[in-house]
Amino acid sequence: LKVLSHIDSILQSPRAPPLIYRRSKGPVQNYIKENGQECGFEHLPLTIEMWADQLMALKDLHRSLRKLSLELVPWHTADASDNRESIRVEDLQFMVDAILEEIENKEKNSQAQSLPTLFAIVSHFQKLFDVNSLNGIYPRMNEVYTKLGEMTNAMRNLHELLELDSSAPPTVVVDTVGKLCDIINENVTEQVQQLLGTQDIHSIITKLEEHERFFPPFQALIQDLLCLLEISNLDDIVPAVRNLK
Repeated sequence: LKVLSHIDSILQSPRAPPLIYRRSKGPVQNYIKENGQECGFEHLPLTIEMWADQLMALKDLHRSLRKLSLELVPWHTADASDNRESIRVEDLQFMVDAILEEIENKEKNSQAQSLPTLFAIVSHFQKLFDVNSLNGIYPRMNEVYTKLGEMTNAMRNLHELLELDSSAPPTVVVDTVGKLCDIINENVTEQVQQLLGTQDIHSIITKLEEHERFFPPFQALIQDLLCLLEISNLDDIVPAVRNLK
């Protein structure tokens, strides 16, 4: 009786739909509460079964709305409710609102292009970005958008590193990088010339040729000395020769 009383209080709540509360017609079908008042629940099983069928139908309705949404607003990402077992009416209402908003925007757009114009735009995009099928257009759009973002970030970083104005075109950035590379190469050349003690490329070639003539005989002489003196370290050559005197 306590359970029935609790159910009856819920059914008579202002939040309860009128459908779920009706007084029983016959005294045999009435349940008596602890306070002696009548309450009837014989119709509730049918109502609950009807609700269960409606809840199951929500999933089918959700799938249909997802298909319609993919056709009308394919750029909308899948929402989190796709992976949930229970579908809420709020989820369906959100999808319907998104579709209606898109339709209203199209109707309000006075500059809407004709179907041949739109077909020409799609064909031009396929040609520019080498897309063979219509299904590949949106993935390629996403790819182009990602690459554009990467290039924009790279150009922004180069502007900051080279201390250029943000409005400087890419050609100016490329020219500045080229000049910077030339300066680095010149510095490297100067350092090599200073290291070799010459400012003339022909002198560098002469020094290399002298090295090629001198080093092989010198290396052979050192190897012979190491063998004759029965040592393996260059630093031991002078002490070994002194010991022979």
